[in-house]
Amino acid sequence: MNRRGPATTAAAALLAWALLALAPCASGQAPEGREEAAQGAAVILVASPDLMDASYRRSVIIVTPTEGDRHIGIIINRPTRRSLSSLFPDHAPSRVVVEPVYFGGPMASGALFAIARGERGLKGSVPLINGLTLALAATAVDNIIESTPNEARYYVGSVQWQPGELRQELRRGLWDVLEADPSLVFSADPEHLWSQLSHQARGTMARADAATADR
Repeated sequence: MNRRGPATTAAAALLAWALLALAPCASGQAPEGREEAAQGAAVILVASPDLMDASYRRSVIIVTPTEGDRHIGIIINRPTRRSLSSLFPDHAPSRVVVEPVYFGGPMASGALFAIARGERGLKGSVPLINGLTLALAATAVDNIIESTPNEARYYVGSVQWQPGELRQELRRGLWDVLEADPSLVFSADPEHLWSQLSHQARGTMARADAATADR
């Protein structure tokens, strides 16, 4: 995440990385491993409890690969107190949006992104998982606001990794990896999502550790 990326965690997190790569993920299916999971379809990253950087502490991010081993992600568990209409007071469709705007990350902080239900096929958007679309371009976001304003969540800012950066962070144990699930992206209780998923990841790691010790 370039110079604004998280600080290094404890060396013990490297062991957790090896264990979680073999352990089941949120849906009960096991990704091939942390690095492999981040190279294909979108995944959910859950910040390690040791990650204390203010921008990423206790964050849950949906991340998808782009070209050249780059990745883009959106923090999905930080709703703000701002409404979309407060950002665009002269835009009538924005006043229809019920949910608050979310903090999507410290990069591209002047841009608005959207994660919408449905495979939209919009220019300036990318498919995520199970019928979710990430709108990156302003025209794609505008289309969603004007057509199905409450079938999406809206985010200011994003998280972006340059080639190889996410792989390095996974090796350092900064993130736990879970299979992406639309119910997580549209959680009814996003502010407690990190606690839920972190606890789940810790439990999974403990079970994997115990299984390894029994061999």
